[in-house]
Amino acid sequence: MDIMQIGTVLAIVIICYLIGLGAKLYPKIKDEAIPVIVGVAGGVLGVAGMYLMPEFPAKDILNAIAIGIVSGLASTGANQAYKQIKK
Repeated sequence: MDIMQIGTVLAIVIICYLIGLGAKLYPKIKDEAIPVIVGVAGGVLGVAGMYLMPEFPAKDILNAIAIGIVSGLASTGANQAYKQIKK
């Protein structure tokens, strides 16, 4: 994996992080649902990345979905790490 591939995955993490922040603004969305939301969004973005970015690390649909889901869930982990460090 070269630096360009890391950048595409990092873009999914950042987009999913922003989606999670947006979901947090809606009082009807429970906090427990946010990881599911960002995981699904990451999976969709992973598939889009596979078709739209030639340097995307996955070349098949299942790997693209898996990379996207893991990237989406990494955004939740980054948020939790920030909260724990802030304490």
